[in-house]
Amino acid sequence: MDKFTTLTGIAAPMPLVNIDTDMIIPKQFLKTIKRSGLGVNLFDEMRYDRDGNEIPDFVLNRPAYRDAQILIAGDNFGCGSSREHAPWALLDFGIRCVISTSFADIFFNNCFKNGILPVVLPQDAVDALMRDAEKGANARITVDLDSQTVTGADGTAYAFDMDPFRKHCLMNGLDDIGLTMEKAPAIDTFEQHMAQARPWI
Repeated sequence: MDKFTTLTGIAAPMPLVNIDTDMIIPKQFLKTIKRSGLGVNLFDEMRYDRDGNEIPDFVLNRPAYRDAQILIAGDNFGCGSSREHAPWALLDFGIRCVISTSFADIFFNNCFKNGILPVVLPQDAVDALMRDAEKGANARITVDLDSQTVTGADGTAYAFDMDPFRKHCLMNGLDDIGLTMEKAPAIDTFEQHMAQARPWI
């Protein structure tokens, strides 16, 4: 998993509330267990018409936001069914941070396990950042995980809370497997001890 320290990038505005996981990645794309290749189908039903053509007005199809790395979203982002494919699709598109007033719990937890930073901010801060994002590619937003701040295009900084353990994992690029591998020497010692103490196992 890639480390998350500081991100400065284009933010795409999505002022919709209750964006659920089926909107993020529709059910027909859940057949794969690979984390790559889902970005093209991110927000598929909002992004393409029935013939597979891009809908020009959808934010991620607009030239200014095709390279967006930050998403400014409405309340209760990631609600609905618990599908890990949702953060996979966001990450594969290039989104490393989602900012909202609230997230669904399972989606929120899955983001950390996949290298995406979900930032919870008050409504007034999200509204200000949404206005920044609507300015297009020239209005870049900076997310600094170390200082736990989001800085808008006008230089205004907004502080956010972060669980210290999750912060440590993101800043060091540690998913569940990475955390386990940090304990590899202790695991090896235990296995050697068990092999000697109980050779029949």
